[in-house]
Amino acid sequence: QVQLVESGGGLVQTGGSLRLSCAASGRTYSSRTMAWFRQAPWKEREFVAVITWSVGMTYYADSVKGRFTISRDNAKNTVYLQMNSLKPEDTALYYCAVSRSLVARRNEYDYDYWGQGTQVTVSS
Repeated sequence: QVQLVESGGGLVQTGGSLRLSCAASGRTYSSRTMAWFRQAPWKEREFVAVITWSVGMTYYADSVKGRFTISRDNAKNTVYLQMNSLKPEDTALYYCAVSRSLVARRNEYDYDYWGQGTQVTVSS
C-alpha cells in the first residue's frame, strides 16, 4: 500500500501561483510514476501532469503546458506541482496519483493509489 497526502491548495487570484505537494509513504518502492489529475465541479477527472520517478521524464496536458511544472524529490518521496499564471478554469480538486508502471500514462485507470485531493480555487 502507498499512502498519498496532498497539500498546498487554496484561493488565489487570476495570474497568481500555487505549489502543490504530494507526500508518499508506505511501500514507496512501488511508486514508479506519479501524476496530478484534477476534477472541476460537474466535470470528469482529467490528467494534468506526470513524472517518472527514476528518470524524471515529464508530460503535461496541453491546457497547462508552459504554466505548470511537475517535479519530484526522491529523498522525500514527494512530488510537486508548481502552478503559475493561474486561470479561473484551473479551479478544481487536484489529486495526486501513483502508478507501479514505469511508463508515464495519462489515463486515470492506469494509476493504483490516490490521495484525497486538495482544492484550488482561482478567482477572476
